[in-house]
Amino acid sequence: MLMNWTLAQKHFEQYLQLERSFASNSIDAYSRDVALLKQYAEINNLPQPTSLSKGDIQDFLSFLNELGMSVYSQARILSGIKSFYQYLSLENLISDDPTALISAPRLGRKLPHTLNIHEVDQLISAIDVSTAEGARNKAMLETMYSCGLRVSELTELKISNLHLEVEFIQVTGKGSKERLIPIGHSAIKYIQIYMHEIRIHQPIKTGFEDFLFLNRRGASLSRVMVFLIIKELAKKIGLNKIISPHTFRHSFATHLIEGGADLRAVQAMLGHESVTTTEIYTHLDRDYLQSVLTSHHPRS
Repeated sequence: MLMNWTLAQKHFEQYLQLERSFASNSIDAYSRDVALLKQYAEINNLPQPTSLSKGDIQDFLSFLNELGMSVYSQARILSGIKSFYQYLSLENLISDDPTALISAPRLGRKLPHTLNIHEVDQLISAIDVSTAEGARNKAMLETMYSCGLRVSELTELKISNLHLEVEFIQVTGKGSKERLIPIGHSAIKYIQIYMHEIRIHQPIKTGFEDFLFLNRRGASLSRVMVFLIIKELAKKIGLNKIISPHTFRHSFATHLIEGGADLRAVQAMLGHESVTTTEIYTHLDRDYLQSVLTSHHPRS
């Protein structure tokens, strides 16, 4: 029996409330998990929920992994999806459960490569902004976390590509592809402090006049330097996790998605474009992307 996504999700929520007596917070969490799968299915022109295959579910999990979600978040979302299909099976809406033989991502003993919101706040708050380097580092990490940038995109960010008056920045990602990303108010604030109070007084090497973030010698920062800055901050606050600049990008994606942001918007901001969905992302409205960041990013 075919059932569309809207009806299936509505009936699933009623089942959780009336038959399982779940609390409203739990129902909301399970419903968000189903909504994520629905968005993925719509992006990729997949069939209704009762017609999805095991391969479709596995591809969905791979998609979440590519976005940078931690294995813990992936496992939690899979748990919600499994409950959804158990309900469909219970109601005889499907003959075979596509999630039945899918195991949760192995958590293992490795520390997760994402930060929770409190840890991000701790790291950024640990920066000594009374120094020139501290003011730069604050602006740098706020920008990285606000926009989900790759470290190379951060170190190569140009002043001419800052459009702070409309709260966007332009970056060049993999394959020299350019994209516009909304930027949060906190990042804008510290970029302006750095530019107008620190950078303006610094001698700049020829050829680096347009680079936003500079080292002591007036040249662009290296990726290794950004890595060392983050490692030192982690050590300073006693953070017992394996982190790198990419951790901020992963955390950006995880926090937005777990906050209810649309998958297509997050993928567009990250600069991930699959062959089948390029047109969707290139035509996403900039006002819509900005509203997603403002509504769902912890520091916006």
